[in-house]
Amino acid sequence: MSEQLRIILIIIVSVSIFGLITFVFVKNYVKNKIDRLVNSEKKSKLK
Repeated sequence: MSEQLRIILIIIVSVSIFGLITFVFVKNYVKNKIDRLVNSEKKSKLK
C-alpha cells in the first residue's frame, strides 16, 4: 500500500509543478499581449 501511495504522491506533485509552470508562462504571455495592445491604443489615440 505504501508503494501505491508513493506513486500517487509523485504523480500529484509532478502534475502540480507542471501546472504551476504552465500557469506562469501563460500569465506572462497574456500580460505582455495586453501591454502591447494598450500601448498601441495609446499611440493611435495620440495621432
